[in-house]
Amino acid sequence: MDTNIDIIKLIDNKYMKMSKSHKAIASFVKEHYDQAAFMTAAQIGEELGISESTVVRFASSLGLKGFPEFQKSLAVWVKSKLNTVSKVGAKYGSSSQSEVLKSVLEGDREKIEDTLGSIDPDIFEMAVDIILKSRTIYVVGLRSCAPLADFLAFYLNMIRGNVVLLKTTSVTELFEQMIRVNDEDCVIGISFPRYSMRTLKAMEFASDRNAKVISLTDSEHSPMCLYSYCNLYARSDMVSIVDSLVAPLSVINALVVALCLKTPDSVKHNLEMLEETWGNYQVYLNDEINFIDDEPMLDYSLTRDLMGKEGEN
Repeated sequence: MDTNIDIIKLIDNKYMKMSKSHKAIASFVKEHYDQAAFMTAAQIGEELGISESTVVRFASSLGLKGFPEFQKSLAVWVKSKLNTVSKVGAKYGSSSQSEVLKSVLEGDREKIEDTLGSIDPDIFEMAVDIILKSRTIYVVGLRSCAPLADFLAFYLNMIRGNVVLLKTTSVTELFEQMIRVNDEDCVIGISFPRYSMRTLKAMEFASDRNAKVISLTDSEHSPMCLYSYCNLYARSDMVSIVDSLVAPLSVINALVVALCLKTPDSVKHNLEMLEETWGNYQVYLNDEINFIDDEPMLDYSLTRDLMGKEGEN
């Protein structure tokens, strides 16, 4: 057995050409790799409601010598994943806290610089135009990418409206939320290694429905690119317990700024409506404090009203 096989990457690379049943196995393996590594072909088949022979053929379709080699390759991959903490110790074990801080921040800076050098300005401009012209924007980013999707959806909603943030742990619910997607819409998928199979399925569904698909991922080798013709690349790899999301977040910031500059009147109008709404409906609660001349600007009229009522009592 070739111990250098990255079984998950192999599945990602072959996913687009898989049959429906093989895609179901691939999804199960990626979502439940810790269980699948110790399950027999019959057990996986029973879990998915398919035959044992289909599971065996799935392993062979990956270029492996049957299911035993697939199982061993998956076990090696799981073991390497669990060794992440050991890798962190090898890199930072003898470093002081300040050295760790400096090393991580410098690594993030390098990722932003690499991203700046690799991202295509024409593709970036295409992404901005697609977002502006689409009827509805669907944003999907799961697991560690969920904060990026939340951030992007929040600002897109302030800029243009008709934004749907897809948040679910179920593929079925994901499709239910996207059931009306068509060629007038845009789906933005965000995923980095280890890629989310649910995000890939959402993008595949969007592509099948002729929606415009934009991906934010790590490279042209990402399986995300199988379903997207507008690909934004950002570096995210890092020897750590967590992935670095600084460069992807910078790309999202650039998208937001570019969209604001394209539609300044619309953005201004939306913000003015928000300010008016906040003024009308947040009379009894200030959720934020602004500082001017080092003094917190509180609602002193509200304070006086409350003090007056206490005096009456």
